[in-house]
Amino acid sequence: MLRADIGVQLGDLDLAAAIDAGDGEVVALLGPNGAGKTTVLRVVAGLQPLDRGRVELGGRVLDDPATGTFVPPAGRPVGVVFQDHLLFPHMSALDNVAFGLRARGVGKVDARSRAARWLDRVGLADRADARPGALSGGQSQRVAVARALATEPQVLLLDEPLAAVDARTRVHMRAELRRHLTTFAGVRLLVTHDPVDALVLADRLVVIEAGRVTQHGTTSEVARRPRSRYVAQLVGLNLLHGTAVGEHDVRLSSGGHLVVADPLPAGEVAVAVRPQAVTVHRRRPEGSARNAWEARVVDLEADHDRVRVQLAGPVAAAPATGPGDPAVLVAEVTPGAVAELGLAPGAAVWATVKAVDLAVYER
Repeated sequence: MLRADIGVQLGDLDLAAAIDAGDGEVVALLGPNGAGKTTVLRVVAGLQPLDRGRVELGGRVLDDPATGTFVPPAGRPVGVVFQDHLLFPHMSALDNVAFGLRARGVGKVDARSRAARWLDRVGLADRADARPGALSGGQSQRVAVARALATEPQVLLLDEPLAAVDARTRVHMRAELRRHLTTFAGVRLLVTHDPVDALVLADRLVVIEAGRVTQHGTTSEVARRPRSRYVAQLVGLNLLHGTAVGEHDVRLSSGGHLVVADPLPAGEVAVAVRPQAVTVHRRRPEGSARNAWEARVVDLEADHDRVRVQLAGPVAAAPATGPGDPAVLVAEVTPGAVAELGLAPGAAVWATVKAVDLAVYER
């Protein structure tokens, strides 16, 4: 069990985050660039000492400034897979895998024998003599994983492990990485900015924004009930904040108003809206939608066979008044609808969403 109460000041970053992870669990750290995700890994690995807080692994204290305790990286049962893999270019794949073992005092013959077994486990026994420059991105990643696991660590840290893999092999390598992770019984912390990687590989998500944990939970919990605009964008939802003013009425912090189908909890609420549930019209529509408002097209973005239409209006008025309030609401329509409605930046439109298509929960 890893328990980390992390307090670090690095320039403008004030990181204050509590991270727990159990044996056999994959915890993904998600967040925008500069949020502090990689710093969390560096603290656990011993590459960045704490300014305040405590890191404990299996009951053993690794870092505690209050007591002067600090275990250096070489003394921690931690394996690391770096974003760029950081293989030694002058060493063979075999010697790269053996390096961690040698650094921990294992004899050369034993270290190379164990490294060879690990290369066989990751399907690279025939590339043992190859240097990193002769390996593909996927092969390099597998060598890095083997090097990290060969030391039999209690914690495996992965910092954007698929970032150096090209898009064509990413799906395959994601599946391969998942298979390798299932063979490791210890704690696994994964840093990624890719929601697909997180959803496929992780059991639980921890979202870090500006040095703070803004949401955590299982992948389904986080995807179903995003707490910030960043998370909502990751899972493809619009997120609005407001206050319940009746059993079915929400007054939005942007100044707009929505009617929802289900009874509301009291107080402040979040409203999640799928872009596909927002319809766009050139005139005020007649129909069953309980929510209709005038809006203006801000921008259009093609996304495969759909077009994402950014709308400004009473429901999504700019400027945003809170961390979860987007300046625009996104609707998703077909290219044919864009042409038929004559949608373009600046166009005046009406937008609607049915009450039953609004998911509301307590903030």
